[in-house]
Order: sequence, then structure tokens, then C-alpha cells
Amino acid sequence: MREILFKPTISLLKIMILIKLGGSIITNKEKPLTANKPAIRRLASHLRRIKEPLVVVHGGGSYGHYWSVKYDIHTKPSRYNIKGVSVVKNSMVQLNRIILESFLESNLRPYCLPPSDFMLSDKPIVKKVKEITKIAITGLTPISYGDVMWFGKNKFYILSGDKIMGILSKILKPRLAIFVTNVDGIYSNMKTKRLIRDITVEKPTVSEVTTDVTGGMSRKIREAANISKNGTDVFFVNGNFPKRIANAISGKNFEGTIFRG
Repeated sequence: MREILFKPTISLLKIMILIKLGGSIITNKEKPLTANKPAIRRLASHLRRIKEPLVVVHGGGSYGHYWSVKYDIHTKPSRYNIKGVSVVKNSMVQLNRIILESFLESNLRPYCLPPSDFMLSDKPIVKKVKEITKIAITGLTPISYGDVMWFGKNKFYILSGDKIMGILSKILKPRLAIFVTNVDGIYSNMKTKRLIRDITVEKPTVSEVTTDVTGGMSRKIREAANISKNGTDVFFVNGNFPKRIANAISGKNFEGTIFRG
């Protein structure tokens, strides 16, 4: 069982680790509405060993992403198909429930945190966001996720998990931010699988990236660059090897890509 190492009275700066579990690792994107439960259990088992407050965000994969493509719902606010909005939101609740149950079984004490708890339209509620770290230091693990959101004026939009990472990082200023995907990191060339290990430039470029309705790898790169500009190191690791998460946190034997904060 993960120990509670911090007291609520201490400074809330730079004591938290923010982790994004990509849809590509927690679901089977080739098969609609299929969670990768063995991978989720392995990740939960390794996250349990981390002796620092955690905040977790997860993507939609073959759940929310599948339906958002089917109903043509995007990140731009618009008057989308109402049934589609309902289906996308319900699918994310379904996937989130699977994550929560797996984490609970691994003694991670998950705390469900829908983005509607800290977002109003497309803007973060700063006071509510700042409460997240306070929740994390109690020993609970706040878990949020990408979702379809109410914008106002009968409009909705997709708020991706990657975007949530950027929002939370800017306000909470975590010690580290980690994107867990199904590849080893950022490649300079997808064909040759040449890995970029260290990125310090302000606007990193990648010759080939895959995209999906929420921006795919290109969105992750943009968010990681912005997070690092605010002083937080950002790691990209392969979730098929969960120990790499611990390596990124310890700074030893790290395999992947790091954006220097």
C-alpha cells in the first residue's frame, strides 16, 4: 500500500507527479470499446510503488476516440449531434470506471475527478484545480480523463487528456509530467524509428507524427513543449515497460524522450 508521505501543511509546489496514460496503452485502438486490462493492471501495480503524490489523467482510446470519430465531434466548440455527445461521454465514464476499479484493486485509492469538476466552459476554475494537489497529498490518487464538454450556447467540444495535462501543469506546477504511450518516445523519423532522447529547443519538430481527432502525437508534443517552458521536465515513456515510469521519476536508466524544463 502506498504510504502517505506528505502533510497538508507543507508547500504545495513541486511535490507532485502528473501522469497521462494514453489511450493507445490502456485500450486496444484497433478494436472498438476494448480496454487493455492487463496493461492497466501492470501500470497500476507499478504506480503503487511510487512514494510521491500522483495525479493521473487518461485518454479515450477505443472508447471516447472511437465514438468522437463516428459522430464527427472535435476540439472546436460546435453544435454537434446530441446523441453523439451522450454516447461519447458515457463511453468515457465506462472506461474511467475500468481504470478506477483496477487502481482500487492495486491499493492506489483512486479519486474520480471528471474534468467538469474543475472546468467551466473551456476555462479552468483555478481555485478548484489547486484543490487537486491537496487531494493528492492525503494519499488519494485523483484520476481525470479526456471528455466531451459543455461549452455554452448549445455547443460542445472535446477536451483531450493531453490538453488537461497542459492545464493542470500550468496551475499546479508538478515536479514532473509523464506521458505514457505505446511507443518508446518521440521519433525524428517514424520509418527508421530514430528516437529523440533529449529536447531542449523551444519548438521541437518531428518529421512524422500520427494524428487523431484530439491531435494525437502532435498535440502531445505541443503540450509537452508548453509544459517544459513553464519549468517542468516532461517525459515520454513506453507503457509496455512500466518500470520506465519509475526510471523517469528516479532519473536513473531512463529510456524515452525528455523535454527539459
